[in-house]
Amino acid sequence: MASAWIKARQTRYAAYATLYILVIVFVLAAANFLANRYNKSFDATANKRFTLSDQTAKVVGELKDDVRITYWDKSTSFPTGQDLLDRYSNLSRKVHVVYTDPFKQPQLARAAGIKSVGTATIDIGAKHEEAKTFDEEGVTGAIVRAVKGGQRTICFVQGNGEHQIDDSERTGLSQLKTLLEGDNYTSKSISFLQKAEVPADCTVVVVAGPSTDYAQPEIDALRKLVEAGGRALFLLDPPLKVRGREIADNAPLNDLLTSWGVTPEKNLVLDENPIGQLAGLGPEVPLVMNYESHPIVAPMKGTATGFPLTRALETKATGKTTVDKLFGSSDGSFATTNLGPGEISADPKTSKPGPFTMAAAGTYNTGQPSKQGRFVVVGNSGWASNGFIRFNGNRDLALNMTNWLASDEDLISIRPKEQDDRRITVSRSQMAMIGWVSVILMPLIVIVAGIAVWWRRR
Repeated sequence: MASAWIKARQTRYAAYATLYILVIVFVLAAANFLANRYNKSFDATANKRFTLSDQTAKVVGELKDDVRITYWDKSTSFPTGQDLLDRYSNLSRKVHVVYTDPFKQPQLARAAGIKSVGTATIDIGAKHEEAKTFDEEGVTGAIVRAVKGGQRTICFVQGNGEHQIDDSERTGLSQLKTLLEGDNYTSKSISFLQKAEVPADCTVVVVAGPSTDYAQPEIDALRKLVEAGGRALFLLDPPLKVRGREIADNAPLNDLLTSWGVTPEKNLVLDENPIGQLAGLGPEVPLVMNYESHPIVAPMKGTATGFPLTRALETKATGKTTVDKLFGSSDGSFATTNLGPGEISADPKTSKPGPFTMAAAGTYNTGQPSKQGRFVVVGNSGWASNGFIRFNGNRDLALNMTNWLASDEDLISIRPKEQDDRRITVSRSQMAMIGWVSVILMPLIVIVAGIAVWWRRR
């Protein structure tokens, strides 16, 4: 009797069903256990919207001390913070995320200096920083400030027609100033007109596109800076005399750079790049896609940068300096020396053929290994201005140059990318068409197909 029961069909079905249920329960339990222990995700978006950048991964991966990130908001809004901050905790076990409601714990909020909700603070030991914005750039910037500590100042020279850091127009550098603040730098303007001496608190001095000649005391101040172990960035435009704006040759400054092994040439690089034409750029805006192996540009492989109205540079090592090329124009580029009034034009057949060096980085040997001077020269200044710094990799290049000059090589990387706006915009007629198709046409097709199947079977 028992043997017949075991062999019965219903018994076998019940055993199979029980086994299948146990297997499914086991698989679900194992999946939940692994998901709880190892939080992994896959970002299938085209622009990697839900993936932290290389720079963030680098900064968090190199943390030596525990970091506490506190998200301040109403309890019902905690999921908003979790979407971003959980990605940080997944990068390193040293990152600990805490969610706090300032309305329920006002004393903690006052102690942390919280003035508004929807923000995050970073605590590393006794160091406390608040994210300037609640996004990847703001949170990573706060971590960098807490890790680095101290104050580092980027000084922009003014008095000779240079770009201004407080100017929000297309030719200004206000956006660059904001980007530098994200990497824990402060920016200020300095002038050699009253006292030809670089202030002691300047970590890096920037000469951004002067339009008039520098006087000899200014040249001496810059020479003394680099040759004593200081750091300087030179953004020099070609001596054009077009569109009502005349840029001086600035021979004294060119002579200084030549003595260090970088000679700015009196020409204009033109590059009829088909990729640039697709982007709506003319030959006067050379695009760069290939870079050398220098730390400034090593992380930028495959990232395009653009340089409107740039000049070529000639480089060579000297007895005191070592100079490295950063990048240059393409093989199809050419240079014209026709820089006078009138429309810029050149014939590739009669002009000097490329490629040309467009940026170089150098090191000055002071005799003290721990205190070497550093300088970077770029044959154009417009690429870092408000009108062009958001072009592809330009902002990464500007920050990488600053990081290298300030001896912050651990910050050199590709910054968080701006998210693409991929919303679909449809007109009223298109919306009506979508409504007709989805509400009338598609159901009608299903009905007709059902009737056809019924008729065939009948």
